[in-house]
Amino acid sequence: MAMRLISVLACVAAATASHPPPYGHPAPHYGGYQQHYCDPTAAPACAANSSLTYCLEDAEYPAYEIKAAISQDHLFAKKYADIGTQSADDLVDGLSAEEESAFDYGYYTGSSKGDSPYDVTHWAGPAGYICPSDVAYAQPRRAQNVAGEWRVIVNDVHYYTQTARLETCLHPDAACRALAPCYKSKCTQKYIYHRMLSYDPCDPYKGLFIDIYRLPAACSCHVPAL
Repeated sequence: MAMRLISVLACVAAATASHPPPYGHPAPHYGGYQQHYCDPTAAPACAANSSLTYCLEDAEYPAYEIKAAISQDHLFAKKYADIGTQSADDLVDGLSAEEESAFDYGYYTGSSKGDSPYDVTHWAGPAGYICPSDVAYAQPRRAQNVAGEWRVIVNDVHYYTQTARLETCLHPDAACRALAPCYKSKCTQKYIYHRMLSYDPCDPYKGLFIDIYRLPAACSCHVPAL
C-alpha cells in the first residue's frame, strides 16, 4: 500500500512539472526585445535633401528637451554667449548693412555671355563683392560637428540664440568678378570654426556642452601664379 501511494505521488509530481496549472502568473518572456540605436552620423530629416552640413529650419527640433536641459544646467550662464544683432555694420569694414543687402548678382554667371572669352560681361557689373556670395546672419538649428556627428544647436529657446554670419559662394570655382579672364581666377569657398552650445539627441544625458562646427565664412578670389 505504501509503495502504491509513493508511485501515485510521483506520477502527480511529474504531471504537474510538465503541465503547469492554468492559474497563477505566466512564465516571464525574455525574447523580442530590440534596443533602439541612434546613429549620430546619420543626416537628420532637415538635411535629407541638402548637401549642407547645417539646418536653418528644423521641423523636429527638440525644443522641450532643450528647455529642460537649460533649466537643469547650473553653469548655463557661463557657457552661453551670443551677439544677436550682427550685421555688416560691425563685421565688414567700410560697408553698411544696407549696402550689403542691396547687392544684386542676378546678372552674374561666372563666364562670358558674348562670343569672346574677353567679353566685358565676364568681369564687369554693379557694386558687390568680387566673388558673389549669399550672406545670411543665421541661427542654425542643427549642424554637423568637425567629427562628422550631427548635433542640435541651442537656438530660439527661452529667448536664447546663437548667431553666425554665413557667407556661401553662389558659383564656387567660377571666375572672379571684375578681373579679366586672362588672370584665370576662381572663387573659393572659405570656412571658419564656430564654438556653439549644443545638445546630443543620441545621448541626452550629456546635457548641454560646447561643440565645434565648420561653417562657410567667406567667398574669396584666388589667382594662380603666372
